[in-house]
Amino acid sequence: MIEENKRVLLGMSGGTDSSVAAMRLLEAGYEVTGVTFRFYELNDSTEYLEDARNLAERLGIRHITYDARAIFNEQIIEYFVHEYMVGHTPVPCTLCNNYLKWPLLAKIADEMGIFYIATGHYVQKIKLADTYYITHAIDPDKDQSFFLWGLKQDILSRILLPMGEITKVEARAWAAERGFQKVATKKDSIGVCFCPMDYRSFLKNWLVRNGQTLVRNGQTWSEMVRRGRFVDEKGHFIAWHDGYPFYTIGQRRGLGIHLNRPVFVKEIDTEKNEVILSSLSALEKTEMWLKDWNIVNRERILGHSDIIVKIRYRKQENHCTITITPENLLHVQLHEPLTAIAPGQAAAFYKDGLLLGGGIIVTAR
Repeated sequence: MIEENKRVLLGMSGGTDSSVAAMRLLEAGYEVTGVTFRFYELNDSTEYLEDARNLAERLGIRHITYDARAIFNEQIIEYFVHEYMVGHTPVPCTLCNNYLKWPLLAKIADEMGIFYIATGHYVQKIKLADTYYITHAIDPDKDQSFFLWGLKQDILSRILLPMGEITKVEARAWAAERGFQKVATKKDSIGVCFCPMDYRSFLKNWLVRNGQTLVRNGQTWSEMVRRGRFVDEKGHFIAWHDGYPFYTIGQRRGLGIHLNRPVFVKEIDTEKNEVILSSLSALEKTEMWLKDWNIVNRERILGHSDIIVKIRYRKQENHCTITITPENLLHVQLHEPLTAIAPGQAAAFYKDGLLLGGGIIVTAR
């Protein structure tokens, strides 16, 4: 183990948040090294690299780049595509944070003899009885704790989170007051980095390029994405759809059909290429099961009736009770029904403001 020191490796995306994080760490007395990961370059743009390098030069800190495009493609993009192709709703940002970005920061820091690792995430952490926890950011509109439920103690013990104590408005003011006007006025990134708008266009383009290399039941993925049937819960035909991967459970908008009542995607049948539609009330579930879970402290979460579960980055907070099944899944008993629970989504657990863990939804009923 590297001994604790005042050195920190900061993930620098070139955006406002990580740039202000660099300034705040420097002013707090840390020796900062910035690393910019090349994960995915939308439209082959590398402006973010230049922005990060230029900022590091102005701040007088060391900056390195790390080409992680191959591993990002394998672990994140291919997972993202595969999940939609099996009728699930993936959570790439959760997977990237917990299993790629933060572990990669720790690996590089180890190689450089640096103890602390940091990012521009809007979260805080706290230590209680020798255990570290992620907690909410001061800015509720920017809080990103939902994405970090998979971090283990070896990572949590080393992270610095300089943005958790300020709001985004304060972050922009912080940069402007120090003469970094470009940093202060940068637009916020929206959505998934490799498809910031509608995932359907990305998926279609990916399948055109790569769909012939993946085969299921004797068919390539490209062949499987074809026109199919919208049906009701009894299997009655309603209309035609463009292909089951382009719909998600709970979806109402963008179905391309007009009925005299609101309908929502209840289920996706990948074998039949059918999308089952229903009323919103038919989507209500009272329990779900999670795989690939992480719990920070079992005593604080298992069997308690006042745990809060979230299945969205925003909205939908619900109380639940959590147990572990003989199959080593987390069973989540919801105290009030939730709608639009989809396999592949993430669920995160909180109590008293502490992020206690989370997992990936396998099924719900």
